[in-house]
This record gives sequence, structure tokens and C-alpha cells, in this order.
Amino acid sequence: MSAGTVEGLEAQLKTARLNVALLTCAQAILGCAPPIAFSVGALAAYQMLGDDKSLATAPLTGFNVGVSAGAVIVAILSRLLQRRTSFIIGALLSTIGGTIAAIALFQNNFWMLVGGLLLTGISSGFTQKFRFAAADASPSFYKGTAISWILAGGIVSAVLGPQIAIYTRDLFTPVMFAGAFVAFVPMGIIAALILAFLRLPALGDHGGTAVEPPRPLSAIVLRPRFLTGMYCGISSYALMTFMMTGAPLAMVYGCGYSSDLSTRGIQFHVLAMFAPSFFTGRLIARFGAEKIVAAGLVILMSCAFIAHLGIELWNFWGALVLLGLGWNFGFIGSTAIVASSYRPNEADKVQGYHDIILFTLVALSSFASGQIYSAFGWDAMILPVWPLAILGLVLLALFGRKSAQS
Repeated sequence: MSAGTVEGLEAQLKTARLNVALLTCAQAILGCAPPIAFSVGALAAYQMLGDDKSLATAPLTGFNVGVSAGAVIVAILSRLLQRRTSFIIGALLSTIGGTIAAIALFQNNFWMLVGGLLLTGISSGFTQKFRFAAADASPSFYKGTAISWILAGGIVSAVLGPQIAIYTRDLFTPVMFAGAFVAFVPMGIIAALILAFLRLPALGDHGGTAVEPPRPLSAIVLRPRFLTGMYCGISSYALMTFMMTGAPLAMVYGCGYSSDLSTRGIQFHVLAMFAPSFFTGRLIARFGAEKIVAAGLVILMSCAFIAHLGIELWNFWGALVLLGLGWNFGFIGSTAIVASSYRPNEADKVQGYHDIILFTLVALSSFASGQIYSAFGWDAMILPVWPLAILGLVLLALFGRKSAQS
């Protein structure tokens, strides 16, 4: 390797490390929004509604719809304005969404609250692209490290987000929870200032390497491997969202626990979602994605079993921790299966197809959560885990080894 090549790699690595550090800090800050939203969003909506509480999770549905929309919007803006500018816009959307949500509580305007969390969800959709930006801007040997650091930012968010919710929700008493949404304002501004220092390369530069022409979308998404991975990933994510959204309602308004205890449960849950990510990839490399997905589905069934045993605090907290761990194994493993089913030059269209379906169904699951809890209670919310997880295990058994060859 020539001296010029070495110097070029060193310069690229230096820039990559700067980008990763900035994106990790921004991820840690903006990543606090989802746990805050899921800790207090349904509780805030519940107190605004009259006798019919079935729409209590609608603001969180708005948030999930926003995440889906944000994943599309950031891709478009990144092409038009480049990624640094689009990421800054995404951060400021969190500030605007939090402001609207707080005003909604002061005005007791339910649908304004939904709109505020929709904007916050769009911002979160932008944030989800940070790990791809970090990897794309890194040398090949540094990509894994870059992604790990971004995931580390998610762990910080899991700790800070619920704490922010606890310490800010009473700031404007008697307007409960408004303070938690006002906290989005400085978070978005600080993150935007951090992102302004990014030095990301332009999109679309692939070095002129010759590749095979992309296949039609139908030729990819109808393969057993892709379908199995997509089903298991959507099931893991939808079940996680369904139970996580309803748990605070069940704990606070159903069982009389304090919102502090409910928020702590969400904190443990989010930690369980992200902390295993540092070794999940190694487990997939050693045992195969199919086995890790199967383990995740079994853990989700264990979550349902613990929740079914009773309504003591340990039942809720234990179920939420297992819910997060099952999501981690199930969703990351499923993502690996899906990612192995297409070529690099097919990634944009396949990922777009997958994510639109994924987040649409996740949004529907969060909406259904409030409907089912209001009509049938917490016990009914446990039941969907069994058939969905068992079907996933059957698909993995039928198509796991065979589909690996497709």
C-alpha cells in the first residue's frame, strides 16, 4: 500500500470518527423522544378523553405513522439538500412537535396532541437513518464500529429519556405532562447545533464499480427468505409496540401504580431493546439469523407468560424487559434475513417497500392497543403474542434452511 493510500485512509478514518461522534451525541439526545412519548403520551391522552378512552393510544399511533413517513421524507430530502441539512431539519421537527404537543395539553386539544406527536415521529424517522449515514461515511473496516457507537447513543437515550419524563412532567402543574413535551424543544435545538458540524460525503458516489442490474421488486419480495424475514420482523416489532403502548395504561389507570413506576418499566424495557445490540450481531454470525429470530420469538412468548401470571409490579417490569429483549433478537435477526435477500443496488427500493409495510402495521398495532385495552383489558392484550410467534417459528422451521439458498 502506497504512502498516499495510507494517508488517504487515515484522513477518511479521521473524518469518519468525527461524524460518528457527532451522530452518536445527536442520537443520544434525539433518541430520548420515543421513550418520553411512550411513557407519557397515552397517559396524557387518557386524561383528556371523556368516558370513551379507546383513543388513548392515538397520539402514539400518530408518532409511529410519523416514523414511517419520516423514513421516506429523509430519503427525499437527503437527495435534494444532502444529509446534514436534512438531519438538522429532522432535529428541529422534534422541537416543533414538542411545542405543539405541550400547547395541546394547555388547550385540552386532543387532536393537536396527535399532530404534535406525529411531527415528533417524523423527526424520529430521520434519526433512524443516523446509523446508515455513519456506516456509509466510514471505511469498510470501520463500519461495524460506527454502527455500534450509534447504538450506544440509543442506550444513553434509554436511560435519559424516562428520567427527563419523570423530572419534567410536573413542571406546569396542574397541566400534567406538558413539561415532558416542552423538553423536546432544547433537545432538538442542541441536536441541530451538533449536526451542523457533520462532514458527510455526497450520496450516490459508489466509485463506478460495475454491478449486476437490479431485479424487479416482485422477484425479490416474493422469495420465501424475504417473506419469512419480513413476517418475523413485523411480528416482533408490532407485538412489542402493541404491548409497550398499553402497559402504562394498564399499570397506572388499570392497577393504580404511580406514573413513576410505569415510566421506570418503560426505561427497563428500552434498555433491554438496545443494550443487547452489542453482541446480537456476533450471535447471528455464530448461530445464524434464523436461530436468533427463533430465540426472540420464544422470549416474546415468555413475556406473555410472565404478564399472564398476574398484575404485580414484577409481572409488568419483567414482561417489559423480556418484551425488549425479544424485540432485539427478533427484529435484528429478521433484518439480517431480509438484508441477505437483496443486492446492494436493490437496497433502496426493497428497504422502502419493507419499511412502509413495517411501520404501517406498527402504527395500526399501537392504535389497536388502546382499542383492545379499553374494551377487554390487559389480559386480552397478551393473547396475540402466541399465534403470531408460533406462526413465525413454523415459517422459520419450514423455510429457514431452504430459503438460505434462495
